[in-house]
Amino acid sequence: MRYDEGYIQSWIEDDPDPITAKELTDMLAAAKGGDDGAAAELTDRFSGTLQFGTAGLRGALGGGPNRMNRAVVIRAAKGLCNYLKNSIGDGFVVTIGYDARHGSKQFAEDTAAIVTASGGIAHLMPRTLPTPVLAFSVRDLDADAGVMVTASHNPPQDNGYKVYLGGRMVDEAGRGAQIVEPHDAGIAAEIARIERVADIERADSGWHLIGEDLIDRYIERAISLVPKGRAGSLKVVLTAMHGVGAETCMRALNGAGFDDVHLVAEQAEPDPEFPTVNFPNPEEPGALDLSFALAKKIGADLIIANDPDADRCSAAIPLRGGGWRQLTGDEVGQLLGEQVAPLAALRGEGVLACSIVSSRMLGKIASSHGLNYVETLTGFKWISRVPGLTYGYEEALGYCCDPQYVKDKDGITASVRLCLLASDLADKGLTIEDQLDYLSARHGVHATNPLTVRVKDLSLIGEAMAKLRGGGLSELAGSPIVSVEDLSEGSKDLPPTDGMRFITEANDRVIVRPSGTEPKLKCYLESIVKVPDQDLALVAQSRDQATERVARVRADLAAFLGV
Repeated sequence: MRYDEGYIQSWIEDDPDPITAKELTDMLAAAKGGDDGAAAELTDRFSGTLQFGTAGLRGALGGGPNRMNRAVVIRAAKGLCNYLKNSIGDGFVVTIGYDARHGSKQFAEDTAAIVTASGGIAHLMPRTLPTPVLAFSVRDLDADAGVMVTASHNPPQDNGYKVYLGGRMVDEAGRGAQIVEPHDAGIAAEIARIERVADIERADSGWHLIGEDLIDRYIERAISLVPKGRAGSLKVVLTAMHGVGAETCMRALNGAGFDDVHLVAEQAEPDPEFPTVNFPNPEEPGALDLSFALAKKIGADLIIANDPDADRCSAAIPLRGGGWRQLTGDEVGQLLGEQVAPLAALRGEGVLACSIVSSRMLGKIASSHGLNYVETLTGFKWISRVPGLTYGYEEALGYCCDPQYVKDKDGITASVRLCLLASDLADKGLTIEDQLDYLSARHGVHATNPLTVRVKDLSLIGEAMAKLRGGGLSELAGSPIVSVEDLSEGSKDLPPTDGMRFITEANDRVIVRPSGTEPKLKCYLESIVKVPDQDLALVAQSRDQATERVARVRADLAAFLGV
């Protein structure tokens, strides 16, 4: 397939951004001059359109329909406005936020201009702020929709466009959550009807800047998650990972009473190039190296790391024998679940929820406190919609600690709750490591070991899923597979999704699915080993057994997939 010169030229003429228009003009001239690299790049950029779905838009920045740029964002914004207007008429309300990535502010201002020109009421954040503040604003302002311009923890060359619905568009369970079917398809259909960006009206003014009072309300709500007087002495290292969360998280922690918080200076200020990390994701190897160095220098009790838009939170703890260990997303999820469960049990109601790829321990925690438990598909668009939700998490460092106000993962409130947990445990002479041992003794060691395959050729992901569906995988770690579930078929509990779930006779669990936001095949593995007599002295032995077992499961799966 070769690029269509006429199509490219018409796109250039309709491009509202002179920078991307020139980029494409120069690339086209180079391709016509015999530059094979430019020709290949044009072919890719014009091979299709960046698709709008339940994750909104996300992709690499650059000119052309298969990239993130003003032309694509303006079309998306107008499609969203048309969908809202068709549903509820003029006067629809949209809140808009943005992070510090390349292009984010411009994309947000374009959206505000289009909402205003389309007969809606636009509320634009006054500066770069975390995604949870935008999610909070949808419910706080009773908006019909929210837009957050961010690519979260993706590489520097990416940006994204995340859409929430609220107000008159959805019922209470979904009010303030990210879009799901059929809204994504409805918005996508409106986008597809747009022929030319030049025909889309953009207002020069008329939108409203969100006041500092809304940001104050968000922070006050986060502070309220720590009962007055409960914040003990705690020395914390905090990194914002070159993102937009430092100021907001510091205000929340300090306001809650944690005033000995030390920012990693090299990563504190927003920087769209993320210069100190290969990927701005706290899960990536090396991402916390600067945090570990500062923690060692000052003798910290806890490390907290937010991702660049501060909707995720990671933690690391000092070990009894010295050194530091980063907790897994499941470990943090279990700790926060056990923290909130007794309070919910006292009220006599509450639901704990997590995604199907997260550890099964949360279900046991819920049961031990007499609470309901729900598994959902991956993503907070599903977790946050669980009726009666008290707390929800997913293993990819996402935690919903205050679903009444923020129906999304929130790294700020998770940071506050983790500091409260560490402080409460310290008052009893205990540590987070002790609490993890207690949970393992009571519910069994739940060892996880992810396998992630990053690809350049997306067809390889389809081939791997087809191989898994072919029935050739019969055992893992010496235990026969007793349950095979094709998640694309759906069930009474779960909508269809592209994924496979395997359970062995030994109760190992493997779930494999394509990533929804990156070119990856993601495999989630878990093995469970009971601790004899729930004896704390035997936790370490059982943990070694579970760790060894899940490593065998991982090796067998990798061999089957040929990776």
